[in-house]
Amino acid sequence: MSVVEAAGLSSDQAAARLARSGPNALPAPPQPSAVGRFVGQLVHFFALMLWVAAGLSLLAGMPQLGVAIIVVVVLNAVFAFVQERRADRAAERLRTLLPLRITVRRDGHRTRIDATEVVVGDVLLLEAGDRIPADATATEAVGLRVDTSLLTGESEPADTAVGSALHAGTFVTEGEAAAEVTATGATTRLASIARLTAGTRPPASPLTRELRRVVRAIAVIAVGVGGLFLVIATGVGMPVSHSVVFAVGVTVALVPEALLPTVTLALAWGAEQMAGRQVLVRHLDAVETLGSTTVICTDKTGTLTLNEMTVVEVWTPAGTATVTEPGHDPTAPVTYGGPDGQDAVRRLARAAARCSTGYVRFIDGRWVPHGDPMEAALDVLARRTGVDTDRDRADGTIRRRFPFDPRRRRMSVLAGDEVIVKGAPDAVLPRCSDPGTAAATVTALAARGLRVLAVAGRTAAREPRDAAEAETGLRLYGLVGMEDPPRRDVGPSLDSCRRAGIAVVMVTGDHPATARAIANEVGLRTPDGAVVSGADLPADDEALGRLVSDGTVIARVSPEDKLRIAQALRSRGHVVAMTGDGVNDGPALHEADIGIAMGLSGTDVAREAADLVLLDDRFATITSGVEHGRATFLNIRRFLTYHLTDNVAELTPFVIWMLSGGNFPLALGVLQILALDIGTDTWSAVALGAEPPGRRVLERPPVTGRLLNRSVARRAFGILGPTITLVSLAAFVSSFAAAGWRPGEPFPTGSTALTASGAAFLAVVIGQAANAFACRSSTRRPGTLGWTTNRLLLPAVGISLLISLTVLYVPPVATVLGQQGPSPAGWLVALGAAPAVLGVDALDKAIRRSRSR
Repeated sequence: MSVVEAAGLSSDQAAARLARSGPNALPAPPQPSAVGRFVGQLVHFFALMLWVAAGLSLLAGMPQLGVAIIVVVVLNAVFAFVQERRADRAAERLRTLLPLRITVRRDGHRTRIDATEVVVGDVLLLEAGDRIPADATATEAVGLRVDTSLLTGESEPADTAVGSALHAGTFVTEGEAAAEVTATGATTRLASIARLTAGTRPPASPLTRELRRVVRAIAVIAVGVGGLFLVIATGVGMPVSHSVVFAVGVTVALVPEALLPTVTLALAWGAEQMAGRQVLVRHLDAVETLGSTTVICTDKTGTLTLNEMTVVEVWTPAGTATVTEPGHDPTAPVTYGGPDGQDAVRRLARAAARCSTGYVRFIDGRWVPHGDPMEAALDVLARRTGVDTDRDRADGTIRRRFPFDPRRRRMSVLAGDEVIVKGAPDAVLPRCSDPGTAAATVTALAARGLRVLAVAGRTAAREPRDAAEAETGLRLYGLVGMEDPPRRDVGPSLDSCRRAGIAVVMVTGDHPATARAIANEVGLRTPDGAVVSGADLPADDEALGRLVSDGTVIARVSPEDKLRIAQALRSRGHVVAMTGDGVNDGPALHEADIGIAMGLSGTDVAREAADLVLLDDRFATITSGVEHGRATFLNIRRFLTYHLTDNVAELTPFVIWMLSGGNFPLALGVLQILALDIGTDTWSAVALGAEPPGRRVLERPPVTGRLLNRSVARRAFGILGPTITLVSLAAFVSSFAAAGWRPGEPFPTGSTALTASGAAFLAVVIGQAANAFACRSSTRRPGTLGWTTNRLLLPAVGISLLISLTVLYVPPVATVLGQQGPSPAGWLVALGAAPAVLGVDALDKAIRRSRSR
């Protein structure tokens, strides 16, 4: 019995068992309770710092400050908890976009079903690339090798024979098998291991490590500056209790309490936006890494082309045939090139279909392909020549199958007493006794961009022991030329990549002439782009890295070649995105900085190894993902700039107080600073994390490097921060002046001081409102971006302003914060913060543009 003839359940039996045992799914891993997760937000690094600060404030006799800091910790924990739950829900929605599918035998037919519908007793029909969805026992196996590393840690796939146990979660790397399901869902071995490993945390991503570096550096600076203020305050005669309060206030002002949850939200937002563009993000940090890509190594079939194969030409030694109508309609006409060609073409077509598992079926009024698109096209060709392929598949004459191997680049079957072989021409023709002019025909067909397969066979006197014995002494039946039209949107996407500084390389298993033709047609190959066969690649990785450049076409590559290409490019400092769909693409997808698997045509192995999955297999979708990846990284820099700008405005009053020896009063108190950090800034920071990609984001080199780079520091500490600080201090001093104070006189206290402090507070709020718009771009003025293109920013700024008015004019709150509503003079100066920030920002950007020209 052959693998494809294994018996299976009926639909009624399967439905009854599914109703009885439930879906084939692992039990949801135990998650921390909502209370536990919330408590976790109260005891992380920054929270612990603030708890210590609150304790010191209480001990120093400042219960208002202590309570305020505790409120800050709780509010920040609520914010982080909500964003974490939102990210979890987004990840769950993304997982449902790509359900695992598997082939089973139901009602006597090969049927693709969702893996959750597999039941005990089902017969799985497995082939290379499949993820085994349940525990099973192999009833038939042909060259079967299974990757069990998920369960055993063994890196080498294991040879598997009839009677062997197969386990859920492992992968078929070679061969084919039929296997009867013995356990599903919670009763599988994978489920038992999952229960043991529940709760383990994955290692931190590069982005997470970079964020920790930034926030810990800022925290160390905050503690250091706070300690310095404690010493100075005590030295100028301030009571120790007040000095402690001062030091605590400075430290709290500089701690970026909301930075990490804001970053998580930005990444989750980016992942959701990319899912809307058909890019499934499997790891959140991949959102940012994709934006740093400098080289894309792309496959041809399905990515640059439609992966809708149609046989358009057949060559046999006895004659030829052409097909002019694309699609899967088996009634389309075939035009034969000679009187003796029809029988030869029909024999070739029948042999090719028998040596395939893909086919077409009439469903809901149309012919639908199942399985490999190339094999479905061969089934259509056979039907068009008059072959009853349904009867051929059911006649039970397939006695042995030697599955396709990427190293052999061919497959074969024993049908009755006939061995049939199909594969790449250069892998099949040397095994034929008289190929005739086939080699020249292959070159001619490939030069037209056609994918060419050779089909051969022989009569078998006895059953061959292995593929090597089966695939010798062959007689060539002929060649099949298949057309896979290029996608129309590839050309513009390639142009976008090149404007963005991203090199694009074609890495394909096709014939060099076919690869060259498609690369030329879509515009991938540059005038000086090399076309190299995998066998001719340099043995030295350094030379290989120099060879692979924009527009290069590498054909007839093996899995080992793809891995070497990724390693060579990375060794030269490139950030490599590698596409793949096959079981043997896994190592290259792992090695690349970004592994990109095909969602429509890819194998389960490729999807598991990848960081991203293209739900539509289109190259243009990669470009869209790069755009969102860059936007996400820039968004993190945007709200980091925004946070640091506010810190400058908050810290400067303490510095002036310190330099004046306490003679110049504090413009902002500690509680006011906390109100700024939590009550107003957080909303705009979140909105900046959702900034849509700019229209020129793909017209610049890839964004790489540190989050806190020179540009962020210059804008925050050298331009925007000082501007807001100057206006805030001007509003503070002008309020005193309007009350009659003159330089050289002691500063008034009481209501006048509270009013002046309120003016300084309002100036910072208004300045930060303008700064939110300025931070949307480091090169363009807000007006050129459109004031409403970020649909979250205007509401966020409005909420911030509303909160600021509340804490200024609601007496109990204002009293606690130590401020009052500003005087008319204070209002007038504070309102100038917005035009001052926008004006200075516009001037800085204009100067930078003129210098760049």
